[in-house]
Amino acid sequence: MSSSDRLQQVANHLSNNYSRGLLNGEVAIITGTYSSIDAIGIGRSAALLFAKEGAKVVVSDLDEKKAQSVVDEIQAAGGDAIAVGGDVGADDFPAKILDATIKRYGKLNHIVNNAGFTYDRMLHTMPDDAWDIILKIHVRAPFRLIRAAAPFMRIKPGAGTPENRSIINVSSTSGLHGNVGQANYAAAKSAVTGFTKTIAKEWGAFGVRANTIAFGYILTRLTAAKEEGAAIEIGGKKVALGIPGAKAPATTSSADPKSFPLIPLARPGTADEAAAAMLFLASPLASYVTGHTLEVTGGR
Repeated sequence: MSSSDRLQQVANHLSNNYSRGLLNGEVAIITGTYSSIDAIGIGRSAALLFAKEGAKVVVSDLDEKKAQSVVDEIQAAGGDAIAVGGDVGADDFPAKILDATIKRYGKLNHIVNNAGFTYDRMLHTMPDDAWDIILKIHVRAPFRLIRAAAPFMRIKPGAGTPENRSIINVSSTSGLHGNVGQANYAAAKSAVTGFTKTIAKEWGAFGVRANTIAFGYILTRLTAAKEEGAAIEIGGKKVALGIPGAKAPATTSSADPKSFPLIPLARPGTADEAAAAMLFLASPLASYVTGHTLEVTGGR
């Protein structure tokens, strides 16, 4: 059998078994879903893709109007979604988003903790607030949301086919290997991995899968040039996003070994490619995958 024949066989299998979508009828919360037009984000791509695969998506972002813009895209394509704005680090955020989810859809299948940002400083010059806010958003916030979601996720299996439930926490290669200027971010993303493995062990008996995704170089506003001026406001303080002097690749469709010598695929990844990895972990295709960290790095 040729490779093309095998791919067609797989495509037919998916069409026959998941003709209405890999996540048909399932409900997913995805945080950090908005991005500007010129710096497409992973959360937005994930929300659109999950909806395309039949999920009912709870779209969340710091700015509810921006979250609503993603909902509008989903609904225009025939999908079902609602927007819930708010700071994931706020004490009332878990109750707010879970109440809205259950009121609208009556259940919860997936949580994708995608919201986050970087606040880079060299270790010897890093102020306490730069450390504290990154740990709050990347570790404390996912913990509090998942803990609050326990009544809707830790459901004892009954008769019939159990519902597909999963938690996906976003990490980074910085959390696996460390990175210059990112002691706070690396510590937070490393913590996410241990946290996720613990969820897998504690909630596995309820059929809940928990996995981490460690992204490498993905084209988003966090990896764009800092000089472009992207920023986020936290606690009334403006935090610049991006990498100083970063240059956007001419194309993401072809390899450029000279520009990306440390990436075997020789190019950065796109938000859509990152979202596809999220979809895999949430879908029945990963029904026996839990406690795992999926590296989406182009081989780096």
